[in-house]
Amino acid sequence: MNAATSRMKQEEQFFEFAAEAGLTKHLGGLDATTALAELCHIGQGDRILDVGCGVGQTAVSLAKQYGSIVVGVDIVPRMVERSQERARRAGVADLTEFRVADAQELPFDDATFDAVITESATAFPEDKQRAVNEYVRVTKPGGYVGLNESTWIKSPPPPEVVVWAQQEVGAQVAPQSPEAWTALLADAGLHDLVARVYSVSIKDESRSIVKRYGVGGILRSLWRVLRLYLRNPNYRAFVKRVRGQGVVPANLTDTFGYGLYVGRK
Repeated sequence: MNAATSRMKQEEQFFEFAAEAGLTKHLGGLDATTALAELCHIGQGDRILDVGCGVGQTAVSLAKQYGSIVVGVDIVPRMVERSQERARRAGVADLTEFRVADAQELPFDDATFDAVITESATAFPEDKQRAVNEYVRVTKPGGYVGLNESTWIKSPPPPEVVVWAQQEVGAQVAPQSPEAWTALLADAGLHDLVARVYSVSIKDESRSIVKRYGVGGILRSLWRVLRLYLRNPNYRAFVKRVRGQGVVPANLTDTFGYGLYVGRK
């Protein structure tokens, strides 16, 4: 197995295990989602596309908080199942729809959505411009495309920070500089560009997960993780590998963070 195939296999495991646990995350948590929604002027009755929806927490939050109609897509079928379960539990199944789809080839007509958002999703496709072009294609004229994506605050990043980001966010993750993220939006034809960049605080990120899912949600996920660990030897090997990749780098906050990048069509 070559290095590229090994990384792809790790990526598949990373997301499959996250789906089974029923917990996905993005940097900045719920506060970042709210800020992104405000920058994209999301409101009641707006039709929103959430690309890389994970287990559906953002889609459900937007439907409940704003009364928006949210379509979530993810490339992992189990994520879509978890999203549907979450929407039913939250009582917003009538405002949400979830389906399997690739960010680089969205199954929607042109000018379908008032806003398209992604959170820790566009850092993964190899052809990021193709993905962003798709976001713009399915956005209505005057609508918004908003990204919350991992960002290199300082380039080039030190090797130890790259390793940490890959085990924390995903093996195939490819953060960009703020200038590179903004250029993707501009090259897709968007205007009125906004970029806000934040450093990462491990303590704040841990708190944001609890705020995002609640104590009950965290406990449900921990129970699923325990069962997965006990029953699945591949998951035990995965956990061992992640633990073996070292502690949080001391220079993390100077190098790695996330950004909110928004443009209007």
